[in-house]
Amino acid sequence: MTTRVDRGRLASLWESEVSKFSHARPRSRELWEEASKVMPDGVPMLWMAKWPGPWPVFVERAQGAHFLCADGMDHVDLCLGDTGAMVGHAPEAATKALAAQLLKGSTTMLPTADAAIAANLLSERFGLPMWQFTLSATDANRSMIRYSRAVTGKKKVLVIDHCYHGSVDESFATLDDHGDVVARRGNIGPPVPLDETTVVVPFNDVDALERAFAAGDIACALVEPAMTNIGIVLPQPGWHDALRKLCTTHGAVLIIDETHTLCAGPGGMTARDDLQPDAVVVGKTIAGGIPAGAFGVSSELQARIRSGLEMEDIDVGGVGGTLAGNALSLAGIRATLAEVLTAEVYPEMIARASQWTKGVQDVIDEFELPWQVTQLGARAEYSFLPHAPVDGAQAANADDFELQQYLHLHALNRGVLLTPFHNMALMSPNTTSEDVEAHTRHFREAVGSLVA
Repeated sequence: MTTRVDRGRLASLWESEVSKFSHARPRSRELWEEASKVMPDGVPMLWMAKWPGPWPVFVERAQGAHFLCADGMDHVDLCLGDTGAMVGHAPEAATKALAAQLLKGSTTMLPTADAAIAANLLSERFGLPMWQFTLSATDANRSMIRYSRAVTGKKKVLVIDHCYHGSVDESFATLDDHGDVVARRGNIGPPVPLDETTVVVPFNDVDALERAFAAGDIACALVEPAMTNIGIVLPQPGWHDALRKLCTTHGAVLIIDETHTLCAGPGGMTARDDLQPDAVVVGKTIAGGIPAGAFGVSSELQARIRSGLEMEDIDVGGVGGTLAGNALSLAGIRATLAEVLTAEVYPEMIARASQWTKGVQDVIDEFELPWQVTQLGARAEYSFLPHAPVDGAQAANADDFELQQYLHLHALNRGVLLTPFHNMALMSPNTTSEDVEAHTRHFREAVGSLVA
């Protein structure tokens, strides 16, 4: 990879930014030191330790597209909980609905009127008639994998190389240099060798799809309509059509995970591009920021699933959980989809992403960098490649962790938060032109410091 970055200079710049961070955030340091006595690395979930800097920034409160840290500094939030807060922090309609439901009870293992309202809203957006609710998109993906195995009698799950579907065991697989299916680097305690459960193909590779389905053992294909967690990788013309045809021909269930690609429009890429899946999974932002997920299926698939379930054992089959479909999350989904993340807010969100993309591209052009930027609806991301990647391996091979950490810390020190795992920015209904311009100023200054 060519980035025209001097490593010695990068190390010096990194130390300078660490010094700025440390000087400006003493209260976060105090909170982190206390937290480290009772939590590994001082964080409630270990991946939070990946943020740039010697300790994490502790949040005091978040509202709209901004948050205030424990040291009293305001930040433009372009991470937005890695999609969990795509509707903005504490959206009024959702918080009112959630507060009201809390006073009436949060979970009873019984349905509320909000359940059917939420299901109807999702059906209208995605075109699938039957819906169930979970606590996360991960839960929804696991449920659909189980149902797919049950109705097809097959065991393998087809996923895309370098995909991301939450903490689903079957999806933590990749292709090695010989094209064999192996566990992804960093996969913690895989229960079985991944080639026993999973088939992996590169994104946008129709020939690889055809070879994979020819084996006849695929229960379902679990795919993002565009890759979003290894950099944004867009589908090439004809790829989705080929996938749909192969699933139909070989009797496999086509599951589209729209959890991140809901940025493309109210019904994600499924509605925007008329993708015709058998099932759709959504999560993260649909309940205004509290835990919630859902999966929708076609009438035909629902009939096949339901006919194979015995009422006596319906609670112990490995699908669902005690808190799934609880009253609180359903109130959040109903209010968020009906009043916050509506079709009317998308044009402005997408316009802000286009502004962000142009700002990044202008800097890339000004400094003649061999980098690129890709936009998907209200989401955009730059990568250290001279062209847009066509599959996950290309995107992964362009990664430069040290450079990425410097750019993210430089942004954080100037009050701009990016997603810690990659160079992604997401726009909420509250994100303003001024918020985006703050990132453009940082990016130009950071790039200028690297190539000066």
